[in-house]
Amino acid sequence: MLRGLHQAFGHNARRPLSFTAYPWVKLTTHARPSFLGQRFISLPGTFTSSRSAFDPRYFSSAQSLAPQPLVDASEAPVPLGSQPVLTPPPVAYWLLFSSALVFAVIVVGGVTRLTESGLSITEWRPITGILPPLSACQWEEEFEKYKATPEFKLINHSIDIHDFKSIFYMEWGHRVLGRLIGVSFIVPFAYFAFRRKVLSRPLVRNLGLLGLLIGFQGALGWYMVKSGLEDSLMTTPGAVPRVSQYRLAAHLGAAFVLYAGMFYTGLGILGDWRWARGAGWSGMKSDPAGTEWIKVLQNPAVKRFSRYSKALAALVFVTALSGAFVAGLDAGLLYNEFPMMGGSLVPPTDELFSPFYAKKADGSDYWWRNIFENPTTVQFDHRCLAMTTYVSATALFLASRTSAMKALLPPVARSMATSAFAMVNIQLALGISTLLYLVPVPLAAAHQAGSVMLLTTVIHLVFSLRRPGAAAQAWRAATKGAKSGKP
Repeated sequence: MLRGLHQAFGHNARRPLSFTAYPWVKLTTHARPSFLGQRFISLPGTFTSSRSAFDPRYFSSAQSLAPQPLVDASEAPVPLGSQPVLTPPPVAYWLLFSSALVFAVIVVGGVTRLTESGLSITEWRPITGILPPLSACQWEEEFEKYKATPEFKLINHSIDIHDFKSIFYMEWGHRVLGRLIGVSFIVPFAYFAFRRKVLSRPLVRNLGLLGLLIGFQGALGWYMVKSGLEDSLMTTPGAVPRVSQYRLAAHLGAAFVLYAGMFYTGLGILGDWRWARGAGWSGMKSDPAGTEWIKVLQNPAVKRFSRYSKALAALVFVTALSGAFVAGLDAGLLYNEFPMMGGSLVPPTDELFSPFYAKKADGSDYWWRNIFENPTTVQFDHRCLAMTTYVSATALFLASRTSAMKALLPPVARSMATSAFAMVNIQLALGISTLLYLVPVPLAAAHQAGSVMLLTTVIHLVFSLRRPGAAAQAWRAATKGAKSGKP
């Protein structure tokens, strides 16, 4: 029994058990452990602990006390030793903090592009590049490298070193913030991953993919910048020294995926932990049986509402990507009016689809190149997607306010539908203002930040209709079984 207890507390089995090493352990006179509420209690013959029953030390299926039947959501007995890992809140807080850093780097990246600072650093040095030039000689050396770029030769040939420093620091700050995200993610991840019984295997895999995506983002960022440094821009008629809109959209899209992954995973961990400890699901009144969510999610109307919420999240993402094409082509500087474009809702056909953008002799790339490379078409597409997003978010909000859906949806879902509607109105106002005022940096940066905020509210809406995780269900059932007195 002592050896089994020693293993259950997660220590090396070869180390002799000493009660002085566990001052919180008390020896009683009878026989078996049980759960009641949130603490171990002493039943006849038990080693008991004042620690929470949800301490990660007890979440392993590899080491346990003698099996004890518990009750899951379907009333089937579950051995204590088979309880899955329930990830604790510190992991959620770390992920939410990491997502906030990604939010910040998206906004800083937008300002970097708007101030045309992104091509000021002509090399990618992931380690040594963390330090800016520290002497006048080093500044002159960096400035000489920039003078060799197409951007300096065609646009910025009149700037001096003081002007260069301002754009250099903007790009340098963006890159340093990206490195900070990498360090602040990898170091805690390694700590949590190697600490026993904190992360489940699927969560380790998913977080590992997010870590790889951070590294990929760094490489993709340099790949994007490199497209604006190519010497071929000097000889291409009508070429402008700027990064490829395709690579810019890929870089921004990967950042949105990274943000969404961190934010949603953090919400899931925190929500599961609270629900497993007895809180109500998605803001509903707590049900001791933990079954309040089942009836809601099985309702056909709620299922449709959940599907529409996911579709809205996808639409927000696609609209944001179309905004990257607008930014990459400076398409926001065309047709600075709304809702008209040149006196009508649709621009002239010869501008919308021009043969100028086709590169192949047979014209087979005529359609798709106009869609992605024609500034007029790109702005029109972004307007159409933005208005579709606005109408969809409004329709979802109105649906959530009907008497039937108000009775079916949980409180958090209703509040998030309202938040999404409020945010889509703010985002529309920012977008129109940015257009009318010829893309000023503050408004354009706020518009990009608004796209992340809108995505945040929609992700939270989708999350509010998510079923509790398997680990949370198992632990909620265990608590229910203990409170009901079932063996």
